[in-house]
Amino acid sequence: MAKADGSDLTVAAQDYLKLLYTANEWSDAPVTVGLLADRLGLSMSTVSEGIAKLALQGLVIHAKYSSVSLTPDGRRYALVMVRRHRVLETFLVQTLGYSWDEVHDEAEKLEHAASEDLIARMDELLGHPSTDPHGDPIPTADGRVSRPEARQLTAAQPGQDVVICRVSDTDPKLLRYFSRLGLTPGSKLTIGQRKPFTAGTTVRMTGSGQDITLGTEAADAVWVVPASSGD
Repeated sequence: MAKADGSDLTVAAQDYLKLLYTANEWSDAPVTVGLLADRLGLSMSTVSEGIAKLALQGLVIHAKYSSVSLTPDGRRYALVMVRRHRVLETFLVQTLGYSWDEVHDEAEKLEHAASEDLIARMDELLGHPSTDPHGDPIPTADGRVSRPEARQLTAAQPGQDVVICRVSDTDPKLLRYFSRLGLTPGSKLTIGQRKPFTAGTTVRMTGSGQDITLGTEAADAVWVVPASSGD
């Protein structure tokens, strides 16, 4: 059995476990070896071999030609890596002045070397933030996660007042685009009417009254919650 913080797992194993968790964090779609290989930029055979090793360690469940899922132990180690990654991203933005489109790759490199003591000190210095710069929840040190009942912008109803709670960090160019538009976690919007035969979601920024039309790819990267009556 691996150490409690997963520090004796290989870098590849840590990456697999973290990706298995994050791939299903905001989606119910099955996670396959092909998806893992595509996300990690590795061959199918390399990923299959790595997943087989994790299955032998009791960290994942994988039937041949089927999806891959985490066991309770695998989820616990995955949350350790997710916590490291998101605390590091938050530290880089809030303390070192990185922009939110720069931090993902930096955190990917640092998370494997950071000790739990370092992460705990960063977390304390930051004031124990509940989310990272993109709005993804930061697991607590004991593995608790609080995720809002959010939906993608494309699923919000016309006329509804919403608040952005999360923006996918998959594409740095898209993050820079959202920054220019002011579409960041905490931004308040009103969903516009959808026109027949026209792709895209139109939103009105609360305060400025600016109307913005987003294509499906961009709108799917934004997650919102209903605005409260006091907002």
